[in-house]
Amino acid sequence: MSTEREGALNPGFFDAHCDTVMKVLDAGENFLRPGGAKHISFPEMIQADVRVQIFACFVLGSHHPGTEFERACQMIDTVVEMAASTEGELRIIRTSNELQETFAGGPRAGILSLEGADPLGKEAETVRQFYERGVRSLIFAWQDNAFSGTAFGSNTPLTKQGKRLLGLCEELGIVVDVSHLSDAAFEEVVHLSEKPFVATHSDCRALCPSSRNLTDEMIRTLAGRGGVMGINLSPAFLDPDFAAAAMPLYEAGIRGGTSPEEKRKLREQMLAIPRPKLDWVARHILHAVNVGGEDCIGFGGDLDGIGQTPVGIETVSDYAKFIPLLSEAGLSDRQVEKVCYRNFLRIFSELLPTA
Repeated sequence: MSTEREGALNPGFFDAHCDTVMKVLDAGENFLRPGGAKHISFPEMIQADVRVQIFACFVLGSHHPGTEFERACQMIDTVVEMAASTEGELRIIRTSNELQETFAGGPRAGILSLEGADPLGKEAETVRQFYERGVRSLIFAWQDNAFSGTAFGSNTPLTKQGKRLLGLCEELGIVVDVSHLSDAAFEEVVHLSEKPFVATHSDCRALCPSSRNLTDEMIRTLAGRGGVMGINLSPAFLDPDFAAAAMPLYEAGIRGGTSPEEKRKLREQMLAIPRPKLDWVARHILHAVNVGGEDCIGFGGDLDGIGQTPVGIETVSDYAKFIPLLSEAGLSDRQVEKVCYRNFLRIFSELLPTA
């Protein structure tokens, strides 16, 4: 896949997490046009050579009580429409064979993910319906739900239905994603899973002490199982100084009883916090490589799901800056390729159904 253009390494990218469907569905953003309030458009994906993009369908029961299933289906349909609008240049893939075709000159690939199993109601078996609709990656919970505790929640482990869901995902060929899960739930995935798993958009807790990030022990365990973590571009997960300033504002914003005007002021205060420099991305990647090895790390930018980005990253088109950044940080061309696409390509090729 690696090509040399004018002497520069241009490996392409496999990005493991974005929330662009929310911007298209809820804000009316045009996926085919750059600009607007979104980070990702299809022309900018081409510009950065994002070969594979996982599109998260994020549904919270607290936001869509009683209609979680329908909301998830609406988001899936929207991603399918986004791909169709590219007239064959982007397709939603379901199999490892289709994924391999993407890196053999085929169309760019989109992969459907459920961010939170709330649309399943309280029954793990419902995941079969989403598998039939093309979902190939699943985060059990964003907030505590009927399947798992979460990083910002009660730190409870997987429930009985959560354990059943884990088994069903491995049986069907749905990649298990531990981003957002509680430490206790992570440990249960480790002990109960029979296949590798991923953390699509989580950083290193040793560098930025957010409970959303992975500890060194988690990184070693993930890597030892053949898993991959994707670097999240949220400043609050990259830079401890930013996190210390931002988290009190975030917590105040989600607190019950906060008025819309108060939330607006809190957002303005957060936007005034200096954004971290781009080298924080390299620091987290190097730390993950040092702890878990060069096969355990990739990109999962969380674009369109985060309000701010590091300095120098405004849209997905800026992903090209990561290649010289990582080279200057000391990674070899082989290692840069692994981070940019090979590691996630390997594990999804292994875990997706072949046909």
